[in-house]
Amino acid sequence: MPEKPKLAVYWAASCGGCEIAVVNLHEKILDVDAAMDFMFCPCLLDTKKKDIEALPDRAIAVTLFNGALRTEENVEMAHLLRRKSQILVAFGSCAKGGCIPALANFTTKDELLNAVYLDNPSVDNPAAVIPSGTTGFPEGDIHLTPLLERVKHLAQEVEVDYYIPGCPPESEQIWNVIETILSGDLPPKGSTIGCGTLTVCDDCDRTKEEKRITAFRRNYEFYPDRKACLLEQGLLCMGIATRNGCGAPCTKANMPCTGCYGAPEGIRDQGAKMVAALGSVMDIGDTTGLSEKAIAGRVDDFLKTIPDYAGLFYKYTLASSTLGGRVGKQT
Repeated sequence: MPEKPKLAVYWAASCGGCEIAVVNLHEKILDVDAAMDFMFCPCLLDTKKKDIEALPDRAIAVTLFNGALRTEENVEMAHLLRRKSQILVAFGSCAKGGCIPALANFTTKDELLNAVYLDNPSVDNPAAVIPSGTTGFPEGDIHLTPLLERVKHLAQEVEVDYYIPGCPPESEQIWNVIETILSGDLPPKGSTIGCGTLTVCDDCDRTKEEKRITAFRRNYEFYPDRKACLLEQGLLCMGIATRNGCGAPCTKANMPCTGCYGAPEGIRDQGAKMVAALGSVMDIGDTTGLSEKAIAGRVDDFLKTIPDYAGLFYKYTLASSTLGGRVGKQT
């Protein structure tokens, strides 16, 4: 009986939602097991790093690498799995664009550690200890791998063959990707797969009219109409600047799209796309006879209704954006 192709799923700097999405294949996980040797997944299987190191190069057919690169260990595993894999997939928003971990790029590593362990009202740390290095115990030493100066997405460190967006990717799209890989009918390297090429707005069945927005509101401030476009109701819905393929589950649940599938086909910077879209729908009233200063004041008042530019426009893509963060230069 021929040996089945090997499948690996690795968890770097992420929340674990991508692993849950894999398990959410439900009965189809049995089809995956029948077709592939699911042999490495640190949170589900007991395969050790040394077992991967012992494999011949390219012995793993496919690695789904989820998570951003936050630590030196993440970088080490990225290079190891690149070497051992025939196909390396940036799996999910963290691996593809940095996602939530990459928002730390707006500060320095030292500022981040101080905020977590020292300057924090919920932490009792009179000795001002910041965990680091190696700590010895009778059972063995525990080594904490150092943080990188800035968070990277996977392709900033190693060559990536394909990208699957989502936070996490929708399970049916994961299955579509696995079927495509098993068929051997693969798209060109570098493609984003398991998704569409249009925007979430194209999948959203809400009624869309001419968008003229006078101010934005937060989710908790009102109960949105379930049929009207959420952006037109003043909610910052990222669907207009987000790749489709998820099925628009958020807007169906009466919640705005937060942008987890990243920029649509042909758009490099999701945040810039959203800012441009908002500039075309902003309604600051009749400006006839107003001075430039007065008009600028109205624009400022409008922009003040947007509470968190970075967290809204670059929640999933900061590391891969033109902006990149303020610490150092993007590499």
